[in-house]
Amino acid sequence: MTMQIINCEQGTEEWHIARAGIPTASKFATVMAKGEGKTRAKYMRQLAGEIITGRPMESFSNAHTERGHVMEPEARELYAFATDTAPEQVGFIRNGPKGCSPDSLIGDNGMLEIKTKLPDLLIECLERDEFPSEHRAQCQGALWVAEREWIDIVVYWPAMPAFIKRAYRDEEFISKLSDEVDRFNDELAALIERIRNYGIEQKDAA
Repeated sequence: MTMQIINCEQGTEEWHIARAGIPTASKFATVMAKGEGKTRAKYMRQLAGEIITGRPMESFSNAHTERGHVMEPEARELYAFATDTAPEQVGFIRNGPKGCSPDSLIGDNGMLEIKTKLPDLLIECLERDEFPSEHRAQCQGALWVAEREWIDIVVYWPAMPAFIKRAYRDEEFISKLSDEVDRFNDELAALIERIRNYGIEQKDAA
């Protein structure tokens, strides 16, 4: 598959259209979910709806996501200063039936993911001093989609020390993720076919 970088502003209509109907890195943890998988099934139905209707779903926003949008430029500037780098903002990266929306690309091989966390949660990150496991699927997935070697995560809150930690490609994890995304996309295609044939099957049964 050929990787495609789509330069658009994240959150715009163009961005929503670019990512419609395919699993994206921010939802890879959901794709990999085990057990009853209700959240996984809901996500699959959302993507099926986007493909069948040809329209992206309306985006959900809450105080946490809005806070992230406001603070993201501050965190990016702080990271650039701390690491003496020039983060490159892009809109969306598509690589076959999967995609990601990196907060920035760094040089030829790196990426940046920005998270804002309340002070108590940021302190927990600083005390643990390890790459946050809750963001592993998203970040390793972004490396897979964008064909990059490493990703820095920045956990930020104003007036607090920023947490910056690097992770490199985990090929074993990426292999498992690839299998799960393939399985998800196969199930998604089957779901779309069933729904598109629903009216025909009802008519034939009559």
